Amino acid sequence: MRIRAVRSRGLSVRLDIRALTVVVLLIVAALVASVVLIGTGDFPIPAADVIRTLMGNGDAGQEFIVNELRLPRVLVGLLVGAALGLGGALFQSISRNPLGSPDVLGLGQGSTAGALIMIVLFKGSAFQVAGGSLVGGLLTGLAIYVLAWKRGVHGYRLVLVGIGVSAVVMAVNGYLLTKADLVDAARAVVWMTGSLNGRGWEQVWPLLTLCAVLVPLVLANARPLRMLEMGDDVAYALGVRVERTRMLLMLSAVLLTASATAAAGPVSFVALTAPQLSRRLTRSPGPNLVPAMCMGAALLIVADWASQRAFGADQLPVGVVTGVVGGVYLLWLLVTERKAGRI
Repeated sequence: MRIRAVRSRGLSVRLDIRALTVVVLLIVAALVASVVLIGTGDFPIPAADVIRTLMGNGDAGQEFIVNELRLPRVLVGLLVGAALGLGGALFQSISRNPLGSPDVLGLGQGSTAGALIMIVLFKGSAFQVAGGSLVGGLLTGLAIYVLAWKRGVHGYRLVLVGIGVSAVVMAVNGYLLTKADLVDAARAVVWMTGSLNGRGWEQVWPLLTLCAVLVPLVLANARPLRMLEMGDDVAYALGVRVERTRMLLMLSAVLLTASATAAAGPVSFVALTAPQLSRRLTRSPGPNLVPAMCMGAALLIVADWASQRAFGADQLPVGVVTGVVGGVYLLWLLVTERKAGRI
């Protein structure tokens, strides 16, 4: 159901009730899961005490556990999930293809290559590994854009080029692992799984700053992005600067994905599944940017909670859970697309 509210001075606002309801429910689910996750661990804390501590009324022990140990991890999870969900929605909308996600296009592999170079060749610190991951993701995104360019960047060409780049970068990553000593190889494999273990405020602030800049920029271009989904010719006719808008949004998507990977490692399939699930819930046309962002945050927090409840905080990285769920979803999506005759 949609309503149109008309205000003074010619300003008209259309409100999609179903989409708004989905967004509110996803935010509530993410917040509830966050409170439960903060209370989960070797020292369990009831949800009421977690809320009281977050409001500044907990005892000294709870203040330390909640604010210094568990809250940063949860915030990184929320920000990483939101960044991946939004980045995936942008790529799928630009490519007009449900398979056009950073996981398929190889951006995660590019970020992994940057991190492996810092780990294996330079014995880098955690900060240097994060920086290498960010640079690797950006360079991979640039390579995909350049190689896919032919009088513009279009759907399946972008996906096919991304798959090819991903295969090449995977080979490079395999070579780097064979050159690593045992300690560096073990460190690299742990990072490559994707995990929120040990994440602190030093990961929260850079990611929060980047999201604070990029999210409003992306949302401000939501209308041109929706026109791009209709095709370049239609977008040109409607006054959209097609290549400028596409390049700006692709750069934003690459930055969001690369920064999320730098903060938590290559968490698999959140960028693929979150936009698709949110679109099915809202049943709305267009990129569904805000629902995808909220879905990504909720998915990652729930996955982290599930991994801790099943195996303990330090035994199963969240990337394993999202990889299993996302892999099943990818198989279902491929079967669905094949039956529809689109692949």
